[in-house]
Amino acid sequence: MERVDYVDTFIAVAEDCLATAGKVPSLNPDKPSVAARTYGMIAGHPYAYTSGEVIFTVHADRHAIPEDERAAARSKFYAKPQPCLRSSDLGKRYGWGIHADGQGRLALYGVDTTEYADFASGQLRSDSGEPIALTKAMRSSRARR
Repeated sequence: MERVDYVDTFIAVAEDCLATAGKVPSLNPDKPSVAARTYGMIAGHPYAYTSGEVIFTVHADRHAIPEDERAAARSKFYAKPQPCLRSSDLGKRYGWGIHADGQGRLALYGVDTTEYADFASGQLRSDSGEPIALTKAMRSSRARR
C-alpha cells in the first residue's frame, strides 16, 4: 500500500469547512479540477479504489500519462512523499467525508447525511470489531489562537 492509504478510517470534513451538505465540484469538461476528478472517481465507483489509486490516477490523467507508461510513472510519483486525501478539497471545501474500509477502498458521504453522522460519531466498528479511526480533513486556514 502507498503511504497515502487509509484503512478502517473516516476522514471527516475540516473544522473550517463551510459546506452544510456534500456539494459536487463543478466540472469543466476541458480541464476538470483535481477535486472534480477525485469526486468522479470515488463517487462513480464506491469502495472500488484505494487512496493511492485515486491520487495517482488523478495525477496521471491530469498529465496525460499514457496507460503503458503508468506503472513506471507510479513508481516515480510515489518515490517522493505525496499529500493524502486529508488535504483534498472534497473535505476542506465541498462537504464530503471519506470512508476507507478494511481494505483501504473509498466511498464518499455528504456532511448532511445520516451515514456521515454515524461515521463522525466515532461509534462505528470495522468488520474486525475494532473502532473505525476518525480524523479530519486539513483546515484551509490557520486556526485562530
